Amino acid sequence: MPTSASIRAVSLAPSTGRGPVWLVPIPAHPYYDHVRLRRIFEDDQSRHRVVVVDACKLLECAARDDTDYVLPPVGDWHSGKVKGIRDFLDPDNERIPAMPYVTIETRRVRGLLGLLGLKREGVVAFRNGQHRARYLAHAGAAAFPVEVHEREAALLASLCGYVELSAADDARG
Repeated sequence: MPTSASIRAVSLAPSTGRGPVWLVPIPAHPYYDHVRLRRIFEDDQSRHRVVVVDACKLLECAARDDTDYVLPPVGDWHSGKVKGIRDFLDPDNERIPAMPYVTIETRRVRGLLGLLGLKREGVVAFRNGQHRARYLAHAGAAAFPVEVHEREAALLASLCGYVELSAADDARG
């Protein structure tokens, strides 16, 4: 379980002129100790928000997605896929990868409490960045930022997150 200190470790770096950059620590990773991520929707009018999510909670909600595109754990990927995503996320690269982009909804939990409408669970679907999210969790990131539409940000924060950063917060980076 991530500690509040490990969640706060996800931080905004000084602006690069192309918008804010988030630094995600992965201290036990043998190749590098952090990853840089940027927003997909850099326009403040995009109606998308950044939410720093607990990596385990996000992947738990993503495992409930009943579409046919839920990736297996990183340990089951072929070595070329692992090397490719590791190289893509390398902070020494000039190009800064975009943070994962997700949607979230709730559904009734299976069983009596769900049938009575008393219990619901979160279901996350990736629009982009599922490989990144899974690799970050595998590499030891306790938390990382994702982008979500503003109407889903509060739900995502309540089920998987810790801190929602507003557009105004984004601009301060």
